[in-house]
Amino acid sequence: MTRGDIVLVNLPQAADGAGHEQVGTRPALIVHDDATSNTLSVVMIVPFTSILKAQRFPHTILIQPSKENGLSMPSVLLVFQLRAIDKQRVTKKIGHLEDELMGKVNQEIKESLGL
Repeated sequence: MTRGDIVLVNLPQAADGAGHEQVGTRPALIVHDDATSNTLSVVMIVPFTSILKAQRFPHTILIQPSKENGLSMPSVLLVFQLRAIDKQRVTKKIGHLEDELMGKVNQEIKESLGL
């Protein structure tokens, strides 16, 4: 897994059903740096949703499907839901995000974290 890969992940629901985090099997963007990702058992991801109305939230990016990214439909990258997951939750790689869009992701991560 390298930074910019789009992978399918399995995100479990909280046992009590609480929360507004993304759950289920869905695409996610790997945003962990390549230098340390091989030394850890977790990886930083940003989940996607196919619900286009999610663009109303701050720190989201609409991504159109392409051969390179492997998405099958327009999807919204939910940068505000940046999180670490165990690598065992990653089921397979489906593509890689285009470089120009990774620049937008980097900017949104900085802004969402106040950096």
